[in-house]
Amino acid sequence: MGMVSEPAVVLSATAQRVRGRPRWDKIIAISVFLLPPAVIYFALVLLPVIQAVYFSFYRWNGLGPMQDFSGLDNYARVVRDPTFLKSLGNNLLLVGLSALVQLPFALGLALLIRQKLVGRTVFRVIFFLPYVLSEVITGVLWSFIYDPQRGLLNTVLGAIIPGFQPQGWLGDTRVVLYALFVVISWKYFGLHLILYTAGLQNIPAELEESALIDGASGGQVLRHVTIPLLGPTIRLSLYLSVLGALQIFDLVWVMTTGGPASASETMATYLYRFGFQRFAIGYGSAVAVVLFLICFIFSLIYQRYMRRQDYYG
Repeated sequence: MGMVSEPAVVLSATAQRVRGRPRWDKIIAISVFLLPPAVIYFALVLLPVIQAVYFSFYRWNGLGPMQDFSGLDNYARVVRDPTFLKSLGNNLLLVGLSALVQLPFALGLALLIRQKLVGRTVFRVIFFLPYVLSEVITGVLWSFIYDPQRGLLNTVLGAIIPGFQPQGWLGDTRVVLYALFVVISWKYFGLHLILYTAGLQNIPAELEESALIDGASGGQVLRHVTIPLLGPTIRLSLYLSVLGALQIFDLVWVMTTGGPASASETMATYLYRFGFQRFAIGYGSAVAVVLFLICFIFSLIYQRYMRRQDYYG
């Protein structure tokens, strides 16, 4: 074995000492850049969550000092209230409709416009435009469309269906939630369409072409090549759709305020009604904590059982 020269040994030992020492200039630079967003995140996200948990243990109207400690009574009231349970069921119905109707339809259209069709870029823009509108504008616009007297929907149906009677779409407890789902789909359909289109563009065309050359049919290529490679995008789209359906507020409040007879009540509108309109800040905070826990648990399940497929292939 060759002998290592003494200068090389000295340089190696010096390098190890330098690597072992903390680089204070880098630490200070990183701290300077991370501290402001960390402070903002704590002030605008973590602190309100901590305050909501604290408020939820009191009967408090938000106007005086918190002196009436109630423990878990607010939470017990939440899980026993039929209106809250109905609002939870409405949210779950919107989640199911989004997963079973909205997302497959968006995926199917993304596969269709993926082909070399004339004007496919125009189609993408048209379907994405509603997503640009705010929820309030969308709610007001569709309130006019659903108007029982002069609404566009009743006018069109009356013109093509003989003897059609105008319907109060937002005033019928049997159909109001489905009418709201149509509006939600109209607004957010373009977002999922763009996500699927971007995911399809990242799939190498050579893989599908080689499968076709090997004798696979178009349906087999779609099932065994395209859809599996699009899996990360589908899981992300499903995650965004579920969280959006659980937290939906603006459209429902603008169009129905949770009515009629709580038929379109959601957890977010229920929270707003009690927390702000009825000045039950403690009870509203308990509802907010329950809603937060539902979304948080779903996020943990998603990360544990779905996103791990993307991490580990």
